[in-house]
Amino acid sequence: MAWFRKEKKPKEAVEKSTAIPEGLWVKCDDCKEIVYRKEVEQNLSVCPKCSYHFRLSARERFSMLFDDAQYKEFATNIKSGDPLEFKDTKRYRDRLKVYEARVGKGDAVLCAEGKLEGVNVVISAMEYAFMGGSMGSVVGEKLTLAAERALDKGEPLIIVSCSGGARMQEGILSLMQMAKISAALARLAEARLPYISVLTDPTTGGVTASYAMLGDLNIAEPKALIGFAGPRVIEQTIRQTLPEGFQRAEFLVEHGMVDLITHRAEMKATLGRFLRCFLAK
Repeated sequence: MAWFRKEKKPKEAVEKSTAIPEGLWVKCDDCKEIVYRKEVEQNLSVCPKCSYHFRLSARERFSMLFDDAQYKEFATNIKSGDPLEFKDTKRYRDRLKVYEARVGKGDAVLCAEGKLEGVNVVISAMEYAFMGGSMGSVVGEKLTLAAERALDKGEPLIIVSCSGGARMQEGILSLMQMAKISAALARLAEARLPYISVLTDPTTGGVTASYAMLGDLNIAEPKALIGFAGPRVIEQTIRQTLPEGFQRAEFLVEHGMVDLITHRAEMKATLGRFLRCFLAK
């Protein structure tokens, strides 16, 4: 025997669309606040709550640094090969195809020329979204070409680093790029042409051990991770607790490894000021 009986059917609820568009909000990796994405983008991809600097793509860097966001890319048709026929869970050549489809051609660095505050300049910006900005043969070739173009035109060179280091899939061929790029920068120095290195989060491994720290001026963004081996690797190796803030930009400035820290909103003006000082000599 039933304990109750429905007398009439309930009215069907009218569903209201309350879906929030995907990607409308973003979580800050530093302060963990949920921030309106458009507000972050209008603030040069800097968190309005804590000033955490989100990563930028290479072309976003170009738009931020070149006058009127006008620039001309070069060395665009160079692609990575697979000389070692490297394979882990996936073949290296297949990984490259995935990243090219996701990010676009150009590998982990883009090179362009234009004007920065009226000064003709060559700028190379690393693309972290392409295999963590790792440095392989293509990155080495393109940065060398950028240095040679700056040398031929008698213009300053700026490299914006954002990288996890050398690309393991290319082995020793990747490590060779450290010497190759450094040699190109040495030729630039002999011609007394300025090279400014901009270090962003992260700048690590073989990139830090070579061109990222060879600038006539080394400028970092706030709180950028800059170092060779990671903090956990170092702690496990030396079996000591590292100081607070170790390998962050502020720590490196304090210990003389980086010249200054510049907020993204002031980066272009700062670069322009130093370029004019270098070229006035």
